[in-house]
Amino acid sequence: MSASEASRSFASVLDQAEHGETIVITRNGRRLAIVGPAPCGNGAALADVLEAHAEALDEDFASDALGTRDLLTLENPWEG
Repeated sequence: MSASEASRSFASVLDQAEHGETIVITRNGRRLAIVGPAPCGNGAALADVLEAHAEALDEDFASDALGTRDLLTLENPWEG
């Protein structure tokens, strides 16, 4: 779908993505973007994975994960 067409019918593009379709947006014949269904997941699924692999996690895992989260929430992690 061309960028112009996607712009004119963006609601339709979102409807298609909602129904599981992936739409490739092009400009001048070049692939520009892909619009598709958002991945779904939840904390329960993550907890299941962590529990299944608990023996592989070291005692620093929790603090490492929290430190990573803190870096990702900084406005500019390279300044701080």
